Amino acid sequence: MDMLYLNQTLDEEKVFKDPVHRYVHVKDQVIWDLINTAEFQRLRRIRQLGTTYFTFHGAEHTRFNHSLGVYEVMRRIVDKLREKHVWSAEERILCLSAALLHDVGHGPFSHTFEKVFHTHHEEWTKQILLGDTELNRVLKRISDDFPRKVSEVIDKTYENKLIISLISSQIDADRMDYLLRDAYYTGVNYGNFDMERILRVMRVHEDFAVIKHSGMHAVEDYIMSRYQMYWQVYFHPVTRSAEVILRKAFQRAKFLYQSNYCFLHAPTFLTPLLEEKVSLEDYLRLDESIILYYFQMWQQEEDSILVDLCDRFMNRKLFKYVEFDPSSHMKLWPELISLFIKVGIDPDYYLEIDSSSDLPYDFYRPGEEGERLPIHLLMPGGELRELSRESDIVEAISGKKRTDHKLYYPLDLLDEKGKDPKMIGEIKALLSIND
Repeated sequence: MDMLYLNQTLDEEKVFKDPVHRYVHVKDQVIWDLINTAEFQRLRRIRQLGTTYFTFHGAEHTRFNHSLGVYEVMRRIVDKLREKHVWSAEERILCLSAALLHDVGHGPFSHTFEKVFHTHHEEWTKQILLGDTELNRVLKRISDDFPRKVSEVIDKTYENKLIISLISSQIDADRMDYLLRDAYYTGVNYGNFDMERILRVMRVHEDFAVIKHSGMHAVEDYIMSRYQMYWQVYFHPVTRSAEVILRKAFQRAKFLYQSNYCFLHAPTFLTPLLEEKVSLEDYLRLDESIILYYFQMWQQEEDSILVDLCDRFMNRKLFKYVEFDPSSHMKLWPELISLFIKVGIDPDYYLEIDSSSDLPYDFYRPGEEGERLPIHLLMPGGELRELSRESDIVEAISGKKRTDHKLYYPLDLLDEKGKDPKMIGEIKALLSIND
C-alpha cells in the first residue's frame, strides 16, 4: 500500500461553491485526482433527475453535482464520528472514495435507459472501477486491491458494514444529499430537513451508525421529507409522461434497427446499445448530449412513429394520463388496444400503463429479500430502540408500500381530423375523457 499517496494532501485546499452545502472541501490528493478523471467528469453530462426538468424547470442539476455533495456529506460524517471512532487512513479514504464514485456507472436518462436496453448502472459502476479506466489507475496507486474495496462498498458486500451503512442505508450520505439537492433545484420545500442536527446526533454502535434519542424529531422530519419528495417530485405524473415517451422512442429505434431499417442519420454511437453488445469504452461514450443529438436528427427520419416520439420529447408534447386501477380496469385493456388499432394509432407506442411505488421506511424483517436495516435510536440508558417503536409518526408509515398507476395516451392523436368519431367516442368513454 502506498501510504505516501494515501495520506498526501494538496498544497492548498480546493473548494467547490455549492448551493446546498455552501462549500465542498477537498484536501486529499486522491480525491482531487478522482474528480479529474474522464469517467467522473462524464457525470457533468448526465442529469440527476432524468426527465424531471419537463415538470420542474430548475431540475437541470447533474450526477456530478450530487456525487460531490454525497462526498461532502460523507466527509462531514467521517470527521464527526472521528470524535468517538478511530478511522484508519485507508478506511477514511475508502469512505470518501465510495461516496464520490457511487453513481459513476449511471447512463443517460438512467432508469428509463436501463429498462429498454437491459443495462444496470450498478454493474457498470463495478466495471468502471475495476476495468481499464483512469479511475481504476488512480485507485490502484493506493494499492492493487483498493479498486475492489471501493466496488465492494458500493455493492454492499464489503466486510466493514459500518462503511456500507454510511453510504447505503435508510439514513445515509446519498439520501441526505439527494433530498436536499433535489428540493433546492426543483424549488420545492418538501425535501428540506435539518441535516446538521442529524450529523450532530449520529453515533457509532458496533458496525453501524445509530442516532442519539434526542435527535429523533430530526430523523422524523427526514423520513417525512423523503416520503413527500417521492410523491410530489420523483413520481410526478408529468415527469412520468416524459419518461414513457423517452422509453417508447428508444423502443422504436431498437425495433427499427433490428428490422434493418435504413436510418437517414445512422445511430453510430448507439449501435452497440441497439445490438446489446456494449463494451466499457462504448458505454463511457454515452451521455445525454448524445441521446438528444439523435432525437434531434431522428425528427427528419421517414418512420412516422420515431419522428413523432422524438418531436414529442424534444418539444414537450407529452401524453395525457388518467388514473388506472389494475384490479378493476384491466378488463378494459384488450378493448382499448383493439380500438386504438382500428383508428390507426399503434398501441405499442401510444398506450402505456405506468406504475410507481415506494416504501418510505421499513423495519427489519429477517430473511426477506431486500431486507432493510432499520434506523436505531440510542436511548439514554445505552440500549437501542428501533425508530418506529419510539416515533408515532414513523410507525404510521412503516412497512406501508404505496403504489400508483396511471394510463398514458396521446389525446392530440385522438382529436385529429379524419378519425372515426364513433370509435373515438368509445375510446374516450373507456378513458372517461370529457371533451
